[in-house]
Amino acid sequence: MTQPTVSEPDAALTPMVLPSYGSSTLADLLPAVGAHLGLPDCGQDRLGLPDGDRFVIVMVDGLGWHLLRNSIGQLPYLASLLDRAQTITAGVPSTTVTSLASLGTGLPPGQHGLVGYTSRIPETGQILNGLTWESSPDPYFYQSKPTLFEQAVAAGVSVTSVSLERFAGTGLTVAALRGSSFAGFRDETPEDQRIALVASATQRSDRTLVYAYERELDHSGHVDGCTSAAWRGHLSRIDRMCERLRQGLPDDVRMIITGDHGMIDIPTDHQIMAEDNPALMAGVSALAGECRFRQLYVDSDQPRRVASRWRDQLQERAWVRTRDEAIEDGWFGTVDDRLLERYGHVLVALRADHAVMTRQFPRELSLIGMHGSMTAAEMTVPLICD
Repeated sequence: MTQPTVSEPDAALTPMVLPSYGSSTLADLLPAVGAHLGLPDCGQDRLGLPDGDRFVIVMVDGLGWHLLRNSIGQLPYLASLLDRAQTITAGVPSTTVTSLASLGTGLPPGQHGLVGYTSRIPETGQILNGLTWESSPDPYFYQSKPTLFEQAVAAGVSVTSVSLERFAGTGLTVAALRGSSFAGFRDETPEDQRIALVASATQRSDRTLVYAYERELDHSGHVDGCTSAAWRGHLSRIDRMCERLRQGLPDDVRMIITGDHGMIDIPTDHQIMAEDNPALMAGVSALAGECRFRQLYVDSDQPRRVASRWRDQLQERAWVRTRDEAIEDGWFGTVDDRLLERYGHVLVALRADHAVMTRQFPRELSLIGMHGSMTAAEMTVPLICD
């Protein structure tokens, strides 16, 4: 079982998980599949996937390894596969926008430039929400690196994405996952249609790659909490759906189940409101990121001074780095110089079950389950093959 790198020299409160880019992250999954499909430049399979010419990747948004292990008694199908599972990690931050871009491009975050849930666009100063993509940048140009889906199609592989119809052509889909044929469904409830779409897509060629996206677990975690009965109910449903999907696929199709990040429930009394603490906001021109991973943009102060104030205020509740320090520590992999300014000048990764909130993003104030930071609960996801 692949183990993530743990680096934490000064305290045992919450160990920091650093991604092992190039060997055991979400960015390494499609290149590993591509090695079996004969894609140029994919090299060898570093994840040890089963050999095959037809693959289905089931992406369960919010399926963290620790959450899965804690619920395994209620999941007969996934439990039957656990002894063959391994762990990989998300990139940093551990959030959907960054994770799906790493999956789709096969690149670490510092190379594809989708740096978080929200981030500042250097050219305009606007805050880009990478999920809703309500700002102006053209996703083709904002994320200009080719995706593995595009490379697979160019090599003669039939590639299909199976997801909600409304995700077709969105900014995130275009930026992170472009290149596949889109097979959409309107309603998530009738699972027979989704299973049929995936099974049909595997039959379109001698070499096929199907990406199937499941979002409801993550949504329930945010709204109800990832330890709630509602969340566990969604996970049990997903377990049954995955078993039915496997039964509906030909034997030679390799099905891979993974997640984009884990999640932690945050108590109300551990939520720190940034605007209520003048020392936190001093010198900060713009605040973005997410509750568990704040990106601070500093235009009229020195980043090291801002970082020092945040360290003084948060103490053991967060890892605080200047951008240069975070890059040197390997948080984002090698960073393309053209993408550098998308990152905050100061990065704040929360530890244990703390979060930094802001009234700038009122939707965040209703969340129970959160993610984005560098704890094992958020960073580590399963890689299950059947």
